[in-house]
Amino acid sequence: MAQEAWRLGLSPNPPGAYERLQLCPDADLSPAEIPRVSVETLTVDGVHHVVGVTAQRTTGPPHFFVTGHLHPAPLTDDERKIIGAAVEERLTVSGYRSGPATTEVALEVDGPRIVSCRAQLGADRIPLLVDIARGFDLEAAVFTGLLGGLPVVPSASRYAEVGFFLLPEGRLETYTGTEDIAVSPWVRGARFPYAVGDWIPPVGDPRARRAYVVVEGDTPEITRERVAKARQDLVADIRPASR
Repeated sequence: MAQEAWRLGLSPNPPGAYERLQLCPDADLSPAEIPRVSVETLTVDGVHHVVGVTAQRTTGPPHFFVTGHLHPAPLTDDERKIIGAAVEERLTVSGYRSGPATTEVALEVDGPRIVSCRAQLGADRIPLLVDIARGFDLEAAVFTGLLGGLPVVPSASRYAEVGFFLLPEGRLETYTGTEDIAVSPWVRGARFPYAVGDWIPPVGDPRARRAYVVVEGDTPEITRERVAKARQDLVADIRPASR
């Protein structure tokens, strides 16, 4: 499809750009315990614009499962510049000329390492975090970019965090607390897509990310506390697989 769109002049990106964009030969060399960030970019007429950098929250040792994301990532200006330069280089080398991209970067001691890069908006509600923290609508900016408009990204005025509900694997028997979470003044979004009788996937399973809460706050510590409070408010009785 990409080749046909290129042949018809309907795509500014050559077909090989998508393959080169996703080619990360060193991705498996970065241990899971290395901190990682997601870099959102918009490319217009071959110029890459870094929209923001989002930090991963994890369970910590031993598995380091992803439990949420924080935007903006608490980095120094120099760290952001180095990370942004590495991502822009990957996009340029790939030949990518137009559209959004999300790039996962491992923050290793000797510098950033690209783990993955895809021509799409960030997953796990990251565009919503960007909107809450910066007042910048990534989805709308994609369409503006297709018309040649350059993104004007405001500085972040607050922090926004999405936290996945960390539930044990099993069959959901009862649950309460979703109403209390929904009316909390700092909650900007929440989803609990399960009904009684549904199977709850374990922490670390990508399907477990479907249940989440999104909060805002003045500091990363405050958003972390508010995510923790929402997790406490959700009381679920889950029958383990062994029962």
